[in-house]
Amino acid sequence: MTQQIIKQNGRLIAVIQSDAPLIRDVSSALDLIASIRYAADCDRIAVNKQALSEDFFTLSTCLAGEILQRFINYQVKFAVFGDFSGYTSKPLRDFIRESNRGRDIFFTDTAEQAVERLAAH
Repeated sequence: MTQQIIKQNGRLIAVIQSDAPLIRDVSSALDLIASIRYAADCDRIAVNKQALSEDFFTLSTCLAGEILQRFINYQVKFAVFGDFSGYTSKPLRDFIRESNRGRDIFFTDTAEQAVERLAAH
């Protein structure tokens, strides 16, 4: 895992890249929020899609909703970056599109795009 703190538009954004899932369940999401929020003083986090359990992308598990609700509850804006083209589920595509219309949760192609979205809101 690598972690980089980027300052853009006066906001600190933690960009995390991992080859293995860091967020596997609600508890691990809360651990990440706490460690980044308090240790790095960031309320914006971007992770690559490999940092999330594959179950996150199966909406019927409800894992995405449960995890993302924690980010909202703790007022942490969150972005996931990577290639989502391999996911053919219409509900997942709709979920990604609707999230990107909001101001708190984003799905982008690159880390740079994730930082831009998080810094703008």
